[in-house]
Amino acid sequence: MTRWRVVVASDQAGPSDLTLSGVHKVFRAKGRSDVVAVRDLSLEARRGELVGLLGPSGCGKSTTLRMIAGLEQPTSGDIRLDGRSIVSLPPGRRNIGVAFENYALYPPLTVAENLGFGLRARIGRTRAGKRHVAARVREIAERIGLADILNATPAGLSSGQKQRVALARALVRRPDVLLLDEPLSHLDAAERDTTRRELRHLQRELGHTTILVTHDQEEALGLADRVAVMDNGEVCQVGTPDQVYDDPAALFVARFVGEPAMNLLPGDLEPGAVRLAPGAVVPVAVTRRRGRVVLGVRPEDVTIAEPDRADLAGVLVVHEDLLEYGLATIEVPGVDTHVVARTAPGFRLRPGDPVPLLSHPERRFVFDAANGERIR
Repeated sequence: MTRWRVVVASDQAGPSDLTLSGVHKVFRAKGRSDVVAVRDLSLEARRGELVGLLGPSGCGKSTTLRMIAGLEQPTSGDIRLDGRSIVSLPPGRRNIGVAFENYALYPPLTVAENLGFGLRARIGRTRAGKRHVAARVREIAERIGLADILNATPAGLSSGQKQRVALARALVRRPDVLLLDEPLSHLDAAERDTTRRELRHLQRELGHTTILVTHDQEEALGLADRVAVMDNGEVCQVGTPDQVYDDPAALFVARFVGEPAMNLLPGDLEPGAVRLAPGAVVPVAVTRRRGRVVLGVRPEDVTIAEPDRADLAGVLVVHEDLLEYGLATIEVPGVDTHVVARTAPGFRLRPGDPVPLLSHPERRFVFDAANGERIR
């Protein structure tokens, strides 16, 4: 795959601040219940920042992107670009570039014609306008590594090439804000890894304020400066990738972010501990009173310890050898959910062998079982 060669133009438009304040979106249909797609969403993308909207299908992230682009109108709330409301502006006047998930390329047109289509529509077909479009298309094609396929049509392109054409088309207009809708979802594993690194390099070099919509946590954590985790139309947590991973604010964030997934073990909160089962008590540093909770511990924070140091004892169910590390699935008596621990290369226990477990004391998270809120 051709590497993108970034050449920063001196006349490039500067990045912009994007602010969403109390944005609410309700879809209404006759004879049916209203569907609340986005609930009171407030979010800021600072100048030149890449913010990832991460969440499962149907959580409202694509609807949020469409409202920023002007393809959907908010039911209430405001969207501001450099302090100026753009809610009432039509899409063509917002100077926002969008790279869609399905590429949305025009099949009869060449790559060059696809890249210049929107720009031609904006500036007209005068001789000077045509020269400007041709120059801009050549410039962006050189940056993104498309110069050698400008005369090709989409039917002859690979998925990776189509994705780069869609991205280049969004960049041709020198957008104030760049919106990326699941940009890597149709690429195979090798192309996805390469394209993710090149995309991050390109965004850093060009400095566009960027909103990335994705359900892929690896994509969001690897690309974004900050991540907004969404569920059921609401933002559960906003933070750097490290903050979202290492300090989840809600049970949904703990469950959704992380591969392999965090161990989530139901239990009862007692003074200074969570009781998972009659013989399974794990100390925790929380100050709340008793109640039903969920204890969360990531697999890499669970180690196989000496029996006298263990806070849990179980038996090995299965071990997956992933070469660089392994994953041990352990059954703890009285606990409904298995515990997964990350193991070092050379792990030798067999199914049925006893496994004493110790979790990192500063990496035990406690969540309210009723509302999912983090208990600190």
